[in-house]
Amino acid sequence: MILYGIDFTSTPTGSKPITVASLAALGPHRFVLGTLEALPDWPAFEAFLARPGPWIAAFDFPFGLPRALVDHLEWPRDWRLAMRHYASLDRAAIRDLFKAYCDARPIGSKFAHRATDGPAGSSPSMKWVNPPVAWMMHAGVPRLITAGVCIPGLADDVRHVDAGRIALEGYPGFIARSITRASYKSDTRSMQTVARHDERARIVAALELGEHRLAIRIAFDREQRASLIAEGSADRLDAVLCATQAAWAWERKGAGDDRYGLPDAIDPLEGWIVGVPPVERLVLA
Repeated sequence: MILYGIDFTSTPTGSKPITVASLAALGPHRFVLGTLEALPDWPAFEAFLARPGPWIAAFDFPFGLPRALVDHLEWPRDWRLAMRHYASLDRAAIRDLFKAYCDARPIGSKFAHRATDGPAGSSPSMKWVNPPVAWMMHAGVPRLITAGVCIPGLADDVRHVDAGRIALEGYPGFIARSITRASYKSDTRSMQTVARHDERARIVAALELGEHRLAIRIAFDREQRASLIAEGSADRLDAVLCATQAAWAWERKGAGDDRYGLPDAIDPLEGWIVGVPPVERLVLA
C-alpha cells in the first residue's frame, strides 16, 4: 500500500506545482517519508491519478458543497449530478452565483458551511478567495470522477470505481493547528519570516514524535527535514500533513473499518475531511 498526500492548486505551473508526498509503513503508527514530487500541469496530475493501486491518497481540496447552498441554488441533490453541474459552469458564473448568495445573508454568516468545516476548522468550500477552495474543487473533483477512483461516502460503488485507488479529502490545517496556532507559511516571499520558519520546524518535530491529534509518527532523512522546514510556502509540508491523514485512514482500514475512519453517518452530498471526529447532525440521504 502506498500512501499519498497532495497539496493542490487550481492552476499548477512549474513554479507552483501540485505537490505529492508518499509514505510507507514502518510499524504501528510509524511511517517514513518516501518521495516528494512536483506535478507542473494537469496531464501530470491526471497521470498520477491513473497510477495502479493499491494506494490511498488525501487531497487538500474540498470534495463537496454545503447542502444549504445546493438547496438554495436548486441544484441536483445527488453528489455526482451536483458536481457535474458545478463543473459545467465557468468560474465567472460560479462567482456570481456564490456572491449573490453571500450578499443576501447577514454579516457574520455570509458563507454556507459543511458539517465538517466546524470541527476541522476549514474554510467553506464555496469560498472563491483567500483561499480559493471553490476553484480547487472545480478543478480537482471532476478529475477524480473521470479517473474512476473510489471516494468513500461519495463515490464508492464498486461497479463504477476502482476500489484499489482510494481518494479522501484531506486538510493539513487540521493537524497543524493541533501543533501550533501560529502561521507557518506564506506564498508571498516577503512574508516568509523567521517566525514562520520556526513554526515549520515545530510542526516537523511534532510529526517525528507523533505529538499531534492523529498520533502518527513520520521519519525523515536529514535532507527531507531541511527541505520541509526551509520551504516558505510549505507546499511540501502540507503534502506530508495530508499524507499523515492518509496513513491514519489506512490504519483504520487495517483495523477493520471499511470507511477509513470516516464517521458512520455523513452527508452524502457534502462529504467529510478524513481524521476529523464526527459531530451529531441529521444527515439527509
